[in-house]
Amino acid sequence: MTTGTYWQAIDRFRAVVRTDPTRVAVRYADGVGPDGLPAYRHLTYRELDAWSDTIAQRLAASGVGTGTRTIVLVLPSPELYAIMFGLLKIGAVAVVIDPGMGVRKMLRCLRAVDAEAFIGIPQAHALRVLFRRGFRGVHTAVTVGRRWFWRGESLRDWGRTPTGSVTAGRPATEDDLLFIAFTTGSTGPAKAVQLTHGNLAAMVEQVHVARGEVAPEASLITLPLVGVLDLLLGSRCVLPPLIPSKVGATDPAHVVDAIQRFGVRTMFASPAVLIPLLEYLRTRPAELNTLDSIYSGGAPVPDWCIAGLRAALGEDAKVVAGYGSTEALPMSTIESRELLDGLVERAHRGAGTCLGRLSHQVQARIVAITDDAIPTWSRAEELAGGLEDTCGIGELVVAGPNVSARYYWPEQANALGKIVDGDRIWHRTGDLAWIDDQGRIWFCGRKSQRVVTAHGPMFTVQVEQVFNTVAGVARTALVGVGARGVQRPVLCVEPTPGADAQVVEAALRAHGARFDLTRTIDDFLIHPSFPVDIRHNAKIGREQLTIWAAERLGTDNRR
Repeated sequence: MTTGTYWQAIDRFRAVVRTDPTRVAVRYADGVGPDGLPAYRHLTYRELDAWSDTIAQRLAASGVGTGTRTIVLVLPSPELYAIMFGLLKIGAVAVVIDPGMGVRKMLRCLRAVDAEAFIGIPQAHALRVLFRRGFRGVHTAVTVGRRWFWRGESLRDWGRTPTGSVTAGRPATEDDLLFIAFTTGSTGPAKAVQLTHGNLAAMVEQVHVARGEVAPEASLITLPLVGVLDLLLGSRCVLPPLIPSKVGATDPAHVVDAIQRFGVRTMFASPAVLIPLLEYLRTRPAELNTLDSIYSGGAPVPDWCIAGLRAALGEDAKVVAGYGSTEALPMSTIESRELLDGLVERAHRGAGTCLGRLSHQVQARIVAITDDAIPTWSRAEELAGGLEDTCGIGELVVAGPNVSARYYWPEQANALGKIVDGDRIWHRTGDLAWIDDQGRIWFCGRKSQRVVTAHGPMFTVQVEQVFNTVAGVARTALVGVGARGVQRPVLCVEPTPGADAQVVEAALRAHGARFDLTRTIDDFLIHPSFPVDIRHNAKIGREQLTIWAAERLGTDNRR
C-alpha cells in the first residue's frame, strides 16, 4: 500500500526502532501513586512505531494522504505523538494550534486553513459540530477519547497493531509542506505559519548540534514540538502532568520527581516553569545529579533565575537561554556562564537582553524600523539610514533552513513579514535588536510595543532591564499612552509579595533618574499581576497593560 509522501527524516526514528526496539520512547503521567506523586506508564519505540503505522494505515484508508490538511487538537500525551508520527509517515499536513487562545480566535484560525481531516479530543469535536459551517471541508473525523453525539472514527477502536507494513510513497522535497502552526497572537493577530519538510529536518539537526551532537537520553518535555524533535533523535521523552494553556501551574514537585525518577538529562521549559522550579529548590533542596542541561524558551529568562539554577545544579551543568519563534526555531542561544560574565550588568545599564549567538546555519541582519512592507532587500538598503537615528537598533531579520519562508494565512502577512533577496527569503521577526561585534544579538523589545514619544522612540525590554534590578520589583512593563509620536511613557510595576508599593515607587524614580534612557519616565503604576501569553505563560501582555494604564491616567489612547 502506498500511503503518500515519505519524510526522509523519519529514518532517524526507524533507526532507533531497528537497533533498540524496547527503548522507552515516551513516559507519561497516568493517575496518582500511593505517595501522592504522579504514576507513570511508558511506550517503547517499537510500540510507538507500530501504533503510528496503524494510524497511518487507517487515515490513508479514509482518504488522508499527501498534503491533506489535518487539524490536531490533542493534549500532550502518547496519543499525540502516535498521531503526529502517523501523519508524518503519510505526508499529511498537521495543523496545530493553542486552544487556550480562546474559542473565537481559535475558530477563526482553524476555518482559515479549510481542513480536510480533524483529529481531536471530545471537546474539540463538540466545537467542530456546533460550528459546522466552518468545517464543511472535513471528510475524516477521528475522536481521541469517547465520541459524544457525532459520527466518525475513534482512535481507541483502531487499536495499535497495523495489518501489514506501511509502504512509503515518493520522497518529500525540502519545499513540501509538512506542518501549519499558529503563532499565539499575543502581540498581534495569530498567523498560520507554513513549515516544510526541510524546515523540520533543519530543526532536528540544529537541536542536535546545540547539544554538542550528544544523544539526548532522557528529556523532560513541556512543549509538544520539542518532543517530536527529541523522538527523532532517539530521546526517552518524559511528559509530566501539565495543562498546555497553563504551563505556569505545573507543580515543581512533579518536575523534580520526574527528573530524579527517570534520570532526566535535558529539559526544555519556559520561564513560567523554571521560576517556580527554582523557588521550590530553594525551600526544598533536591539532588538533580543527572540533569546536565536546561534549555529555556518562550520569553527571556530573568538573569536571577538563570543564576539561581546554575547554583542549584551540578558544576558542569548547562543552563541555556534560547531564542526563537513559531516561524524560526531556534534562532540563537546563550549559555549561563557567558551571560553571567558581564553581559547581565550591561543589560542593567540599558543594553537590552543578550540572546547569544546565532544557531547553526542561521543568518541575521538588522533593518531600519518601519511598520511598512519591505518587499525586497534593495528597499531595506534604501531605509538603512534610519538606523542612525536609533543608534543601530532596528528590526531583526533572519534566514536559514529552519526559517519558514511564508505564511499560509493571512496572505497579507507575507507582504509585511518577508523580504525577498534573490533566492533567499528574510523573515522579519518583529523584534527590535542590535548585533554586537562578537555576533551576539541584543533584544530590546517588540516593534509593535515600542513607545514613540515627542523625544524619540523608547524600547520596552531595554528600559525594563534597568528597572527590574530595584528591590521589591518582580517585573516591569513599559507602555505608551496617548497618540503615537507624542506618547507618554508609563512604567507598570508588578511588586514582589509583601513589598511596600510607596517605597518601591520612590526607589524606581530615584533609579530611573540615573540613566538618560529612563529619565523622562514620570508615571509609575503598581499592578497586582501582569497578564501573560497563553503558550508559555511568560510574555507580558503589554497591549492589555496599555489599556489599563490609559484608564488609570484618564488618557485618550487613540493612535
